[in-house]
Amino acid sequence: MNRADCVARDEADPLRVHRAAFALPDGVIYLDGNSLGALPRATGARVREVVEREWGEGLIRSWNDARWIDLPRRVGAKIARLIGARSDEVTCADSTSLNLFKVLAAALRLQSARASQAGGERRVILSERGNFPTDLYVAQGLADLLGAGHVLKLVGFDEVAAAIDDRTAVVMLTHVNFRDGAMHDLPAITRRAHDAGALVVWDLAHSVGAVPVALAAAHADFAVGCGYKYLNGGPGAPAFVYAAERHLAALQDDPFAQPLAGWLGHRAPFAFDPGYAPAASIDRFTVGTPSILALAALDVGVDTVLAAGVDALRAKSIALTTLFIEQVEQQCAAFGVELVSPRDPARRGSQACFRHPHAFPVMQALIARGVIGDFRAPDILRFGFAPLYVRHADAWDAAAALADVLAREDWKRPAFRSQGAVT
Repeated sequence: MNRADCVARDEADPLRVHRAAFALPDGVIYLDGNSLGALPRATGARVREVVEREWGEGLIRSWNDARWIDLPRRVGAKIARLIGARSDEVTCADSTSLNLFKVLAAALRLQSARASQAGGERRVILSERGNFPTDLYVAQGLADLLGAGHVLKLVGFDEVAAAIDDRTAVVMLTHVNFRDGAMHDLPAITRRAHDAGALVVWDLAHSVGAVPVALAAAHADFAVGCGYKYLNGGPGAPAFVYAAERHLAALQDDPFAQPLAGWLGHRAPFAFDPGYAPAASIDRFTVGTPSILALAALDVGVDTVLAAGVDALRAKSIALTTLFIEQVEQQCAAFGVELVSPRDPARRGSQACFRHPHAFPVMQALIARGVIGDFRAPDILRFGFAPLYVRHADAWDAAAALADVLAREDWKRPAFRSQGAVT
């Protein structure tokens, strides 16, 4: 395939109309939507409406009149459609890390209750060494806080299934790895964990909005994810939390199984009862007052994904990443670039990642040319492909730009070695 073929493919692409829904700067190829999604054009108008009319004119009345109080569940119900869950099993609240703390605590409490009935305590939280660090930190902190002898066991990506045994309480995994894009077989690992008596907590941060997920079909237990990557909700957008209805029912007799007990997690928040009684629904995983401005932006972002459909996005994602990998390997092999993402698209999320000994300055030189990807320590060039707005010609041009940066050794300029607070 040459560049003309890419342009022709873009013209025939049924998803090309969705690119116009985003405010993309001229001259920029944006391959970092797996870290921060692009701005939907409709977001500004929606946020202004909330600020100027609902807040400015409606004031506090808008909690009812504009249904602010229902917004976490309304947006959660939309996300449920993207992750194959029931609408009443998902809500939006807090950050991914906080939601992970909540569901991991609940899963461990469920396992403790089971052990008290059947005997044989399970103390192992199983994860992989390459998991996103904050997930590992949350597990370490929770284990220390509980003081019940839980340990975090880390294994290699392909060693997870074999490591699940009768000591495993919870398997905690990110569906698509943040560093290299490798994707776990969510149904198979969930089934393996259940067969061994374990529960599973999935982090869908790099999946939702780009990769089809079917939590209910997989009989998944708990899941969390963020709203600012493929969901295009804006920097720091609220996260979401999923809990299977069967677990919500099982937790009803344990008020503090979700230990961040907040007033909006109460079954009657406006009764202002001094004693905590959790909601009988997913609402128990909320804590404090929702961020309405941020949720309004996320609502628009989720709509951009729903308008296209995840299956269509996945098909284009595979085409884009495959094209990019082929072109980078053809044009950059002589410059020490090595593919680290899975070659099999069925095992790869919506990103393509390469190793290079000078990855940081190479990426900075590429960004200076208007091709925005990102760097992940210690030596990864990471490129995320958001199919809503990335074109086949963009993938072609980005590979050519990378080859030129490497051939000209632009990355050797001192300016490209200076690191900011965010890399």
